[in-house]
Amino acid sequence: MPSHLDLVGAEIELINHPNRDKIMKHTLSEIKDDYDYIIIDCSPSLGLITVNALSAADSVLIPVQCEYFALEGLGKLLNTVKIVQKRLNPDLTIEGLLLTMFDTRLRLSNQVVAEVKQHFEDLVFHTVIHRNARISEAPSFGKPVITFDADSKGASNYLNLAKEIIQNNDDTKISNSEKTVSFES
Repeated sequence: MPSHLDLVGAEIELINHPNRDKIMKHTLSEIKDDYDYIIIDCSPSLGLITVNALSAADSVLIPVQCEYFALEGLGKLLNTVKIVQKRLNPDLTIEGLLLTMFDTRLRLSNQVVAEVKQHFEDLVFHTVIHRNARISEAPSFGKPVITFDADSKGASNYLNLAKEIIQNNDDTKISNSEKTVSFES
């Protein structure tokens, strides 16, 4: 389910709703068995919709931009995940940390990669999403990068990520797995 700017108003509507933290979980429970994966794309904020997504998800994939301030935000997000695990969804796991907007030419990008890998070791995906103009252009055409330019480095990076996730979950042996992944962007 893609995120959308129109969801900003939904936060306000949910404030006084009973069980506001589990509305998405309840809604997805009706269709969960029909899919191998349900991917919930969240905005980078830690509001009520993100908490709903974390409550509904089996695991969370955390994109980390290869920039300085991303490291500070990562700590806050990990604390939020712990709170959600404690209060709302004890089965929530961290699928992995995905390094994004990586530019091999920048020393800072390389330093962020090294620091994240040092601190989080096995939680970091092998796949890295490189900074790529086609990834940035695709949304303005209303398309994912894979259909916008399937031959681009960005599309290749995302296909490799999908393969890695499937491999990590050993889904080649399991049909109709029940996996809900929340992406925190």
